[in-house]
Amino acid sequence: MSEQLITPELRQWIIQQAQAGHSADVVLEAMKASGWEESVALDALEQVMMAGAAQAQAATRHVPEVVTDGLSRVWAHDKFVNVLVQIRHPRVVVFGDFLSAQECEELKAQAQPRMTRSQTVVNATGDSEVNEVRTSQGMFFERGESELCRRIEARIAALVNWPVENGEGIQVLRYAPGAEYKPHFDYFDPNQPGTAPILKRGGQRVGTVVMYLNTPDSGGATTFPDAGVDVHAVAGQAVFFAYGLPHPSTKTLHGGAPVQQGEKWVATKWLRERPFE
Repeated sequence: MSEQLITPELRQWIIQQAQAGHSADVVLEAMKASGWEESVALDALEQVMMAGAAQAQAATRHVPEVVTDGLSRVWAHDKFVNVLVQIRHPRVVVFGDFLSAQECEELKAQAQPRMTRSQTVVNATGDSEVNEVRTSQGMFFERGESELCRRIEARIAALVNWPVENGEGIQVLRYAPGAEYKPHFDYFDPNQPGTAPILKRGGQRVGTVVMYLNTPDSGGATTFPDAGVDVHAVAGQAVFFAYGLPHPSTKTLHGGAPVQQGEKWVATKWLRERPFE
């Protein structure tokens, strides 16, 4: 087609496919097979599944989303959270006062005895391994493992309008001086053979919340290279980003810049399409 328009009928068709349980990558492939140009198909999917998520009903919402109604301070389960920055594409929101100083210290204390060298997913098998791209130490809590975990998980669920059961357990990471996490995507590459068994546990990852448990003396920002955005690590703040498609067009390539002085502690929460088991 020389010129392909995103019509209301096309948007409705995409919504129907999502309601029928088809994932975004399956819908994308179906559109391409029907003759849609990939760029047009991606734009249509993002309009429906990302930009429209704030207005969608909870039953048909397909990506987590922050709904502020123009307010700079929103209620999240048990406290008010400040909305400091919002970016539409990529969908990035920075929050202030997400965690109290006491919660930051308590989470670090609970995690400390179980810290080991962080691992990354092996695309070919779906297993995990130590990799030089990620030089932090970390551990995972089970979802709802402690009262503190349950409180934070409920706060995230309320803030991004996503069910608690669709979240993985909180991961706590410690970056020593010089440690970093090179730029990567959080979704699982659908073209890799190791992805299929991972998706059985709850579908694709569709959103991430990174919570800062301390403020490094220097360095350690969360970087979004494709968007030219850096989010500095400040104790108690958090950054949320959503990616409705497992595709680089979401511009959610991100990394943890090297810590130059001091250390950096973060807690990460990944959100899945379906209940995570």
